[in-house]
Amino acid sequence: MLFSPYTIRDVILKNRIVMSPMCMYACDREDGTVRNWHLIHYPTRAVGQVGLIIVEATAVTPQGRISARDLGIWDDNHIDGLRTLTTLVHEQGAKIGIQLAHAGRKAMVDGEIIAPSPLPFDENTHTPKEMTKTDIDETIQAFQNGALRAKKAGFDVIEIHAAHGYLINEFLSPLTNKRNDEYGGTFENRYRFLSEVIEAVREIWDGPLFVRVSASDYHPDGLTVKDYVEYAKRMKTQGVDLIDVSSGAVVPAKIDVYPGYQVPFAEAIRREADVPTGAVGLITSGRQAEEILRNGRADLIFIGRELLRNPYWPKTAANELGIPLEAPKPYVRGW
Repeated sequence: MLFSPYTIRDVILKNRIVMSPMCMYACDREDGTVRNWHLIHYPTRAVGQVGLIIVEATAVTPQGRISARDLGIWDDNHIDGLRTLTTLVHEQGAKIGIQLAHAGRKAMVDGEIIAPSPLPFDENTHTPKEMTKTDIDETIQAFQNGALRAKKAGFDVIEIHAAHGYLINEFLSPLTNKRNDEYGGTFENRYRFLSEVIEAVREIWDGPLFVRVSASDYHPDGLTVKDYVEYAKRMKTQGVDLIDVSSGAVVPAKIDVYPGYQVPFAEAIRREADVPTGAVGLITSGRQAEEILRNGRADLIFIGRELLRNPYWPKTAANELGIPLEAPKPYVRGW
């Protein structure tokens, strides 16, 4: 199943292998533009036969960057570089997506940072400004503008980053959202910001739409996978096609990490919300990935650090599974 095609809306992925979005911190200017690094890094994984490549967290506003070296999509000047990147990946037979992001209180850039509530991540980070309704409206518009630029740049998939303690995740979790208005308090109110971001993106984007979530806060007063099953049901009704299921990082926490430790979250959301999911987290072998798919635990396999170690991991996985994988013509003699 790992090497079987998968169709989402009108996009056909040639296999179930997805390169997970991973920050590269590779912009050598602070303008968020694509650099030569990105033009080498991502197409190399396409040559390696990854089915879908999702570009790193790409900031929808300058203040929403995780670091000053992050990619950006807050300005029309970003479109040309991103279009060059999508063209290169398409030429090598892969599909390409982009993760639209805002870091919220975890932004490490100069100047004012914003969040649902004025709570720092830890004692070593800045205290954010509590977002006003104007800030909220402007940020939702920034996500929509980013989606429009992604469309112009030729991306096949958009993923909204609602995980890892960044802005949308901060609205969702009661640990980081202490608001008393329509964006805080109740379960429904805490979902409102993500709901409005999805609606704004869907107004101009009719292609595949993913949302990455952190399915556990790893805190006794935080969210669990049961909460995210309910959120996933809402996302499905709003036209989200797949939930990319990660976990943690909304507050400092000790996490017991082991191979496949996040797969049960993807499995639960897939089964109980009846929505496709992507599994991620220390998935390193072809047999491990095949087990997840064959047992109906997820629909796509997101590979992160293993693809940093080995850009040609699909070939390694195919060898493990005894699957003949067609090589790029220049590599036939080696493969």
